[in-house]
Amino acid sequence: MKKLMMSAAVLALSAGMATAQDEVVEVAAIYTVPVEQQWVSRIHQALQTAEARGEITYTFSENVANTDYERVMREYAEGGSDLIVGEVFGVERDARGVAEDYPEVAFLMGSSFGPSGENFAVFDNWIHEPSYLTGMVAGGMTETNLIGMVGGFPIPEVNRLMHAFMDGARDVNPDVEFLVTFIGSWYDPPRAQEAAYAMIDAGADIMYAERFGVSDAAEDRGIYAIGNVIDTAGDYPGTVIASALWHMEPTIDRAVAAVSGGNFEAVDYGVYSYMTHGGGSVAPMDTEVIPAEILELVDAREEEIMTGLFRVNVNDSEPTSTN
Repeated sequence: MKKLMMSAAVLALSAGMATAQDEVVEVAAIYTVPVEQQWVSRIHQALQTAEARGEITYTFSENVANTDYERVMREYAEGGSDLIVGEVFGVERDARGVAEDYPEVAFLMGSSFGPSGENFAVFDNWIHEPSYLTGMVAGGMTETNLIGMVGGFPIPEVNRLMHAFMDGARDVNPDVEFLVTFIGSWYDPPRAQEAAYAMIDAGADIMYAERFGVSDAAEDRGIYAIGNVIDTAGDYPGTVIASALWHMEPTIDRAVAAVSGGNFEAVDYGVYSYMTHGGGSVAPMDTEVIPAEILELVDAREEEIMTGLFRVNVNDSEPTSTN
């Protein structure tokens, strides 16, 4: 009888452990722009994928103004969220204060700074490596030796990608020059398009599309564009010939697993955006447009990156025009 009671107890304990391990993580995300925006769309997609696998429940708020960000964070924390994801570039101090007030909640935030406390982890889109590779394509393709670059804001997360792109272009074409401008917005396609038109009028024959709207201008004027973060070649066939892609799944999956396992810590998840972790890649390139010799150079450099023989320089300073 005693043996049977022990067995029943073990079974009950095992069932309880299984239930705890299988418990779905409640995730909330807060975005300052629409989920269609490049950067945010990668986070949104990764969370949707985790939800489709049954690992999380997922709710989100988009177009949240910086002045409302802290309030929305607190509402989700009070509402029982296990993990809150977002980007806090304009509200760093306030967001970290919220995390201190809710130590039982895990926070994973896009940030220019490091992790803090016990529960405020950070991430970033470290896709400088594929950006370098797409820069090689642009440097090899330009005929005017002038490339236009339109960015949102000159923050480290943008600057390092633009510098890597420029370095890649110079790798294959030391004579290339750049026109660089920032539109002061994360989501203003008309403004980005107008900035691109001005660069094309000045002689740029390839555009680096860090923001939406740039590829529209390139398509309209019949020149090539290089995409950033997402693959828009299908939307701009014959115009977007290469793109540096960000894959947020490696970051999200690790964070969800940590929360589920009860071992989430305030660490920097940025490394999981590197190519070796599957967090970055180059989209399938337009082989009908890009010469074979350029594709071979890019493939060789990518192999060096993946095997650790080549390291792309990280430069967070604001890029400026060289023309």
